Amino acid sequence: MSPLLAIFRLRQKSLVRGIVLSLSAFIASLLLAGFPHIENLHGSPWQFASLLMAAWGMAETGRCLRGKWSLYHAGVLILLYSDLMILTLIVFLVAFPL
Repeated sequence: MSPLLAIFRLRQKSLVRGIVLSLSAFIASLLLAGFPHIENLHGSPWQFASLLMAAWGMAETGRCLRGKWSLYHAGVLILLYSDLMILTLIVFLVAFPL
Protein backbone atom coordinates (compact mmCIF):
# COMPACT_ATOMS: atom_id res chain seq x y z
CA MET A 1 0.00 0.00 0.00
CA SER A 2 1.35 3.40 -0.88
CA PRO A 3 2.31 5.94 1.80
CA LEU A 4 -0.32 8.30 0.42
CA LEU A 5 -3.07 5.89 1.42
CA ALA A 6 -1.63 5.39 4.92
CA ILE A 7 -3.92 8.17 6.17
CA PHE A 8 -6.88 5.81 5.74
CA ARG A 9 -5.51 3.12 8.07
CA LEU A 10 -7.46 4.04 11.20
CA ARG A 11 -5.60 1.66 13.52
CA GLN A 12 -2.27 3.36 12.87
CA LYS A 13 -1.25 6.69 14.35
CA SER A 14 -1.25 9.57 11.87
CA LEU A 15 -0.42 13.21 12.47
CA VAL A 16 -1.59 14.11 8.98
CA ARG A 17 -5.04 12.64 9.67
CA GLY A 18 -5.34 14.63 12.90
CA ILE A 19 -4.30 17.89 11.25
CA VAL A 20 -6.60 17.38 8.25
CA LEU A 21 -9.57 16.53 10.48
CA SER A 22 -9.05 19.57 12.71
CA LEU A 23 -8.49 22.07 9.91
CA SER A 24 -11.38 20.79 7.82
CA ALA A 25 -13.67 20.94 10.87
CA PHE A 26 -12.60 24.53 11.50
CA ILE A 27 -13.19 25.56 7.89
CA ALA A 28 -16.56 23.77 7.83
CA SER A 29 -17.60 25.49 11.05
CA LEU A 30 -16.69 28.90 9.67
CA LEU A 31 -18.61 28.25 6.48
CA LEU A 32 -21.63 26.94 8.41
CA ALA A 33 -21.61 30.11 10.50
CA GLY A 34 -21.76 32.20 7.32
CA PHE A 35 -18.23 33.56 7.65
CA PRO A 36 -17.48 35.29 4.35
CA HIS A 37 -20.41 37.65 4.81
CA ILE A 38 -20.23 39.40 8.17
CA GLU A 39 -23.85 40.56 8.00
CA ASN A 40 -25.12 36.97 7.64
CA LEU A 41 -23.40 35.38 10.66
CA HIS A 42 -25.68 32.82 12.29
CA GLY A 43 -25.59 29.57 14.20
CA SER A 44 -26.22 26.20 12.60
CA PRO A 45 -27.10 22.91 14.28
CA TRP A 46 -24.68 21.19 11.88
CA GLN A 47 -21.77 22.86 13.69
CA PHE A 48 -21.97 20.12 16.32
CA ALA A 49 -20.77 17.68 13.64
CA SER A 50 -17.74 19.87 13.02
CA LEU A 51 -17.16 20.04 16.78
CA LEU A 52 -17.09 16.23 16.95
CA MET A 53 -14.79 16.08 13.93
CA ALA A 54 -12.39 18.53 15.59
CA ALA A 55 -12.43 16.46 18.79
CA TRP A 56 -11.62 13.36 16.73
CA GLY A 57 -8.75 15.24 15.11
CA MET A 58 -7.41 16.24 18.51
CA ALA A 59 -7.62 12.63 19.70
CA GLU A 60 -5.73 11.48 16.59
CA THR A 61 -3.02 14.05 17.27
CA GLY A 62 -2.86 13.01 20.93
CA ARG A 63 -2.32 9.38 19.93
CA CYS A 64 0.99 10.41 18.34
CA LEU A 65 2.58 11.55 21.62
CA ARG A 66 5.59 9.54 22.71
CA GLY A 67 6.58 8.78 26.29
CA LYS A 68 10.08 10.20 26.05
CA TRP A 69 10.70 13.92 25.58
CA SER A 70 12.07 14.94 22.17
CA LEU A 71 11.59 17.66 19.57
CA TYR A 72 8.93 15.46 17.96
CA HIS A 73 7.08 15.39 21.28
CA ALA A 74 7.31 19.19 21.48
CA GLY A 75 5.93 19.52 17.95
CA VAL A 76 2.99 17.26 18.76
CA LEU A 77 2.28 19.34 21.88
CA ILE A 78 2.20 22.51 19.76
CA LEU A 79 -0.25 20.78 17.40
CA LEU A 80 -2.38 19.76 20.39
CA TYR A 81 -2.50 23.39 21.56
CA SER A 82 -3.59 24.48 18.09
CA ASP A 83 -6.28 21.78 18.12
CA LEU A 84 -7.45 23.11 21.47
CA MET A 85 -7.71 26.60 19.99
CA ILE A 86 -9.73 25.21 17.07
CA LEU A 87 -12.08 23.46 19.50
CA THR A 88 -12.48 26.66 21.50
CA LEU A 89 -13.31 28.70 18.39
CA ILE A 90 -15.88 26.14 17.24
CA VAL A 91 -17.50 26.10 20.68
CA PHE A 92 -17.61 29.90 20.57
CA LEU A 93 -19.27 29.83 17.14
CA VAL A 94 -21.81 27.27 18.37
CA ALA A 95 -22.58 28.96 21.70
CA PHE A 96 -22.66 32.60 20.67
CA PRO A 97 -24.14 33.03 17.21
CA LEU A 98 -24.25 36.67 16.28
